[in-house]
Amino acid sequence: MNAVPSGVCFYLSVAICWLTAEVDASWWYMGTLGSQVMCDNIPGLVNKQRQLCRQHPKVMQAIGAGMKDWISECQHQFRAHRWNCYTTARDHSLFGRLLLRSSREVAFVYAVSSAGVVYSVARACSQGELDSCSCDPSRTGSSQDARGSFDWGGCSDHVEHAMRFSQAFVDARERKERDARALMNLHNNQAGRKAVKRFMTLQCKCHGVSGSCSVRTCWSAMADFRRTGDHLRKRYNGAVQVAVNQYGTGFTAAHAHFKRPSKNDLVYSEDSPDYCVRNQDSGFKSKPLNAGPGAFTSFLSLDGN
Repeated sequence: MNAVPSGVCFYLSVAICWLTAEVDASWWYMGTLGSQVMCDNIPGLVNKQRQLCRQHPKVMQAIGAGMKDWISECQHQFRAHRWNCYTTARDHSLFGRLLLRSSREVAFVYAVSSAGVVYSVARACSQGELDSCSCDPSRTGSSQDARGSFDWGGCSDHVEHAMRFSQAFVDARERKERDARALMNLHNNQAGRKAVKRFMTLQCKCHGVSGSCSVRTCWSAMADFRRTGDHLRKRYNGAVQVAVNQYGTGFTAAHAHFKRPSKNDLVYSEDSPDYCVRNQDSGFKSKPLNAGPGAFTSFLSLDGN
C-alpha cells in the first residue's frame, strides 16, 4: 500500500510541493517542517489558517504526522475498488483532479481527513506533546455508568478541544467562500469530526483487595481509528445527493424520493465518474481489474497518456 507518495511534503523538502501555483486543500501539505517556513510558503492557505499555523507550530506538526494514518485508512476502506483513495505524486491537490468534482468520493475524503485532524490533535494532547492542551480537564471527580460509580482518573482524550481546533483550522477556507461546494465540504468535515466523538469509550482499571474492584478509576478514550473509518465508509455507501436550498444556507435532497440528510450523513452533489472509462478531463484511465497493486499509479495518472 502506497500510503504516502513521494510528492507529499511529510518528510521531504517543501520545495517539491511549492512548484505548483494553485492549491485547494493546501493544509494537507502539513508535515514536520519548520513552522515559520511551512506557514509562510505553503500556497493557498487563507489568512485564518496561516495565523493558526504560526500560533500553533506543534499542532501543525501533529496534524502533518497524522496524515499518513487517515490516508492509509482511506485506502484500506477502498482497497477492493477501482478508486482506492490513491494519492497522486507531485500533484498540488494530493488527490488529483478528483477534487474538482463534488462526488461521494470527495465527500469521504473531506470527512476522513477532518476526522484525522481530530484524532491526531487529541492524541498529541493526551501524550503531552502540545503546550496548548493536555488531558480533558472536565473529567474529574466521580461519575456513574451501568456498572456503578467510578472515579475519573488517568488521562481522558480531549476530543472536544481537538474538534474545536479542527473546525477553526480545517473549515476556515469554506467559511470564507460559502458557495455550494463550501457548504458541502463544511457538512462533510463536521460529519467526520462527529464520527471520532461517536466512538469514545470508557476504559477503567479496578482497585481493591484480590481484584475485588471495590474502586474503579476510569477515563474516556478514543477508539481505534479503524472504527471511524468503517463508520464513514457506511456513510459513504448511504451518502445523500443534495442541492442547495433557495436561500443558499443549507441542503435539500436532490430528488424527491431521497431522504433529507442528517448531520451524520455524507453529502454530495455530482455523480461519480466511471473509473473504468478513460477520461482525460478527470484524469482517469481504465485498467483491468487484475492489473495488480501498482496499476493505480498509471490508472490515476493525470498526464493523459
